[in-house]
Amino acid sequence: MCGIAGIITNNARNYQDEIQKMTDAMAHRGPDSSHYEFYENAALGHRRLSIIDLSENGKQPMFSNTKNECIVLNGEIYGYQSIKDQYPEYPFHGSSDTEVILAMYQRKQENLIHDLPGMFAFAIWDNEKQELFCARDRFGEKPFFYAIGKNNEFIFASEIKAILASGLIQPQVNNDALSHYLQYGYVNTYQSIYKNIYTLPPAHQLIWKDGKVTISRYYSLPAKDRSISLSDAKEEFIYLLKNAVKKQLIADVEVGSFLSGGLDSSSIVALVSEFLPRQTTLSFGYDHEASELKYAKEIAQKYNTNHIEIHEKKKDLATSLLHVTPFLDEPFADRSFLPHYEICKSARENLTVVLSGDVGDELFGGYNFYRTENQLRNHFSYNNIAAKFGLKLYQNLKQTSFISQKNIEHPNILDFHQNSVRNSFNKEERNLLGISESFHQPYSFTPNPDSLNDIMRVDLEKYVPGNMMVKSDRMAMANSLEVRTPFLDIDFAEFCIQLPEQLKLNNENDKIILREAMGSYWTETIRNRNKQGFGMSVESWFEEDNLINLSNDLLKDSNQKVFNYIDFKATQKFLDKGQKHWNLLQLALWAHNNQSVL
Repeated sequence: MCGIAGIITNNARNYQDEIQKMTDAMAHRGPDSSHYEFYENAALGHRRLSIIDLSENGKQPMFSNTKNECIVLNGEIYGYQSIKDQYPEYPFHGSSDTEVILAMYQRKQENLIHDLPGMFAFAIWDNEKQELFCARDRFGEKPFFYAIGKNNEFIFASEIKAILASGLIQPQVNNDALSHYLQYGYVNTYQSIYKNIYTLPPAHQLIWKDGKVTISRYYSLPAKDRSISLSDAKEEFIYLLKNAVKKQLIADVEVGSFLSGGLDSSSIVALVSEFLPRQTTLSFGYDHEASELKYAKEIAQKYNTNHIEIHEKKKDLATSLLHVTPFLDEPFADRSFLPHYEICKSARENLTVVLSGDVGDELFGGYNFYRTENQLRNHFSYNNIAAKFGLKLYQNLKQTSFISQKNIEHPNILDFHQNSVRNSFNKEERNLLGISESFHQPYSFTPNPDSLNDIMRVDLEKYVPGNMMVKSDRMAMANSLEVRTPFLDIDFAEFCIQLPEQLKLNNENDKIILREAMGSYWTETIRNRNKQGFGMSVESWFEEDNLINLSNDLLKDSNQKVFNYIDFKATQKFLDKGQKHWNLLQLALWAHNNQSVL
């Protein structure tokens, strides 16, 4: 895992200071070394976190055997050893996965991307063609940002802060991205918070040549469901997941696992135990009754792991936010980023690589609102007036869900999902704040508005890269830690995406395929427990004086930078110590952290 940077321009050697400033801004992503390489028209920079091929042969930027090509890579290519065997003609100098991409490029050029598994963002400069080829992994695990400089330089990096550090652009705030943030609590994966700094979307490639940028999608989610029995699905599920875990354990350093005590992380730990004699597991817990630590301890004892518990430390929340939020570069309202930072920080004291159980909910149907949507679809027809009338009567007696009062306003469950689930500020409230723009994300498929599987596909293309992978990458890299996600192994993920809905959830149960395939690996307590996230409500956080003081400093002072973008008077109406208040505080923190460039 690393940080990459580059400047494509005439007389690139004149940009040595700029490329160094860019990589220095990402020192946390790669504390082990810093290197630069120059062609006449390309400057490439790299920060290294040594994980595979710890020798000098693994350093980047990495030249090919002909020196015509040079690559910078952030990420890991899982199963690269077997890919390497397919290129006997290439004279490999080391044992890194980076060199395998160079071999693939020499034979297949840009077509290599279709055969490349793993999590990655990379750029290859082809000196003969005077062309830059860049690509980002299918699920957006690794970031890639780019911009056009004031002298028409093409600038790219793993983080926005590195592009800003170049001093080659003056950022301009993107109101479309601001609107998306206010609605969902994160910036859309097709945009950045700045309209003149761009993100390469997941599953896309970019070619720069002669000053022209061409972007294209190279991968689409499988759009059709399979027909498969539960018994056959269980067998294939376990085979593919074991293979995914095995591939992601490859490293020249110890690989540990996050263990929450939930179904997903418990499954990963159970399968790791089949390949490692004794693994290190890490759990984070709040010291209150609902803590998950007891569940994690059960699994740790079952598999005899070297278990490390990280207990909540009663920290000054305001100080924590001021320290952690600069690593995000953009406004980000998912409250779990703070505990995630703490568990990554503690993990780095013992490990360099950790496996995570992320994205199980999107693949197996684990969220409560998926079941709510299933019930809405099954029991009420949005196109039937009588059914709507019946729902109104039912609502007078009993809440059908946590957001049921507005259910009948939506034409289908996809519209309900997009406009009720994980939503903060609605359109009218955004207009009140002075933000009228909106952004509609393109998808690699055409969603069926009544399909639960397509709602999960939407989450895989929208929420997962825009929120989950941002949190995972930024908080881990802030601590120079690599986090790997076995559930996003391409073969395993595609299998799960195509499973029929009835193997994922029904009105009574969620994660049916996971429970059927992995239940014997868990303890009885784990098998019977319900889903639980990081504890402590946002209301309880606002009970702390230091957080209120920070909020007052940033949101009750009309001179703060954030009020260049949202209305001050309207903002005051939402300072109720709830989720909207929290989201506005994170926006204000972003503006405060970046006031020197805004």
